[in-house]
Order: sequence, then C-alpha cells, then structure tokens
Amino acid sequence: MPHVDTRPLTDAVERLADRLRAMPQSTLRRSAAAHGLALARELAVLAQRLEFPGRQPRTMPDAGIFAVGDQLAVAGHDLTAALEAAPPKTAEPVLREATEAVRAATAAVSAA
Repeated sequence: MPHVDTRPLTDAVERLADRLRAMPQSTLRRSAAAHGLALARELAVLAQRLEFPGRQPRTMPDAGIFAVGDQLAVAGHDLTAALEAAPPKTAEPVLREATEAVRAATAAVSAA
C-alpha cells in the first residue's frame, strides 16, 4: 500500500521548530511561543485521532517558552509516523489539515 508523502510537512515543522528554538525570549513571550504550542497541540491531537480513534485525545502540556520548539518537533514527528501508518484515504485529509495549520502558525510566528 503506498503511503502519503509527509516530507513537505516534516520539513515545514522542522523549519518552524528551529526558528522557535532560535528566537529571543522577548519574541517568544510576545506570542511566538503561544502560536508554537497551539500548533504542537493541534498536531498531537491529529496524531492521536489517527492512532487511537474513538479515544479522547490528551492535551500536550505547556513545558515553557524555551521548550516549545522541541514540543513542536516531537508532535510533528508523531503525526508523521501516524500518517505513514494510516491508509492513504484516511491520511490525506489529515495531512492537508496539518499542512494548512503549519502554514498558518508559521505566518503567525513571523508576525510576532
């Protein structure tokens, strides 16, 4: 069974995670960390819904502004693994949703 191509999503998540890791504290506090955490939480929920349908997703905790880049990277990798394990018909709409969420969060972080 062919899998969906998750490389563009992974690359976009990694770029944003790296940007968040490199940002100064003032920018993170202004709103960049909040946008990054919201995205990490959204990606984590998408992954959990693929892996455990019917189970209530858990909310990723807030580990602080300096951990948000790492949290985003982990959530992105978890989602990628779930997408690659899912049938393409199930994975494709989730991949589109996640890709759009990353685009929107990247724009929000850039504006912070």
